[in-house]
Amino acid sequence: MPYTNEEGGLLNNFAREPKIYQAEAPTEGQKRTYLLLGIVATVLVGGLILVAFFVSKSS
Repeated sequence: MPYTNEEGGLLNNFAREPKIYQAEAPTEGQKRTYLLLGIVATVLVGGLILVAFFVSKSS
């Protein structure tokens, strides 16, 4: 475990820093998957809003 000695003999522990790496741009396949998931999520949320609306109207 890395540590430093400070004045007065105190030890100070530091967390390990993770390796830093450059993010890669998404591929065409990943972009298509993100678009499909976005469409599915939009339809799901829209359907839930419609169900809530019709349930509240019928009461």
